[in-house]
Amino acid sequence: MERQLARSRWYRIIPVVFITYSLAYLDRANFGFAAAGGMAEDLGITPGMSSLLGSLFFLGYFFFQIPGAHYAAHKSAKRLIFWSLILWGAFATATGMVSNAGWLVVIRFMLGVVESAVMPAMLILLSQWFTKAERSRANTFLILGNPATVLWMSVLSGYLIDALGWRWMFIIQGAPAILWAFVWWRMVDERPREASWLSVPEKSALEATLEEEQREIKPVKNYAQAFRSRAVILLCLQYLLWSLGLYGFVMWLPSIINAAPNMDIVTTGWLAAVPYLLAIIAMLGASYLSDKTLNRKIFIWPFLLLGALALYGSYLVGSSNFWLSFILLVLAGGAMYAPYGPFFAVITEILPKNVAGGALGLINSMGALGSFVGAYIVGYLNGATGGFGASYLLMAFALLSSAILTIIVVKSPRQRKTSPVLPLSAP
Repeated sequence: MERQLARSRWYRIIPVVFITYSLAYLDRANFGFAAAGGMAEDLGITPGMSSLLGSLFFLGYFFFQIPGAHYAAHKSAKRLIFWSLILWGAFATATGMVSNAGWLVVIRFMLGVVESAVMPAMLILLSQWFTKAERSRANTFLILGNPATVLWMSVLSGYLIDALGWRWMFIIQGAPAILWAFVWWRMVDERPREASWLSVPEKSALEATLEEEQREIKPVKNYAQAFRSRAVILLCLQYLLWSLGLYGFVMWLPSIINAAPNMDIVTTGWLAAVPYLLAIIAMLGASYLSDKTLNRKIFIWPFLLLGALALYGSYLVGSSNFWLSFILLVLAGGAMYAPYGPFFAVITEILPKNVAGGALGLINSMGALGSFVGAYIVGYLNGATGGFGASYLLMAFALLSSAILTIIVVKSPRQRKTSPVLPLSAP
């Protein structure tokens, strides 16, 4: 019965979650293609303004993480994501209709606002359906919507811009989210007890397992105690630095590739998709082994260190050898994505559910702040220096620092035997 239960959950919930997050991620990544595909010239956007516009999404994303995560944890993740789908589909479609940079500023910021709670709400929802031994894989299938989307979106966006222009790219890629909202509402249940497709024994067995796991976690009184904890503070800083490197890469990779000699937008699209193919493979492998061993630490920091070294190598190569530099960027992209599943499993394993939602919101908001800084500064450095070397160094340093923080804060199974939970006292 237990194996049948596991199969029914994976088949029913994961595909819907994956598609939903994939649609959300379109709005973050396709801006880089529009910037490389004529939007800046059409709207009179300077390089500095382009950097600001590319990063404004993450500023809106930063401000509303914790309220959204709290609502998802204590009210309804399902309802929150339903309305977010409709609103972000509308704003994404409107991006293709703007006539000046002023409206683009408003829309990019509001896109971040309406999508801000989606990630923590999804993680909370999955924690209500999947056990500790499954959670890294469940989280990975959610976040897999990120590189998988950029993989096909990179190719499609290049063709859409070439054939129809950047405006139709935004419209065609934004509208499906509105329709998908109703599929989400029909297919997803908040908790096992509400699922008509599970038998009573299956519901009882799953909820009993999840409740037993909660009893093994040290109680935390409230958000104030959780937010002051050493573990949460260091995880916030770790994720901020990681996101700075990652989203500097994601937002400006099309421009980096498109700057190569004799490069067109369609070829740019195909080449920009390659790192995300490696990312998918790396994420699936890391999450599977992380769940098998329950050793989250060893599947986080080595990948971040590899990403830092690859970016530094790309800096050393510079523009003298495009293909070697590109291979290193592919390696960096895959390495930066690989640890997502194990990382978010850590948070729900060290904090009880009464504060895990808020902590997820806080940590993800710090990631959004890092994404804002990364997208803005990388774009600024590229424009100010006329090259990409300075931005490679910045991203490499951020990932190296993130790897070091992971070693400090995340415990291995051997360390957990002597200290069952991460320290929750103020530093």
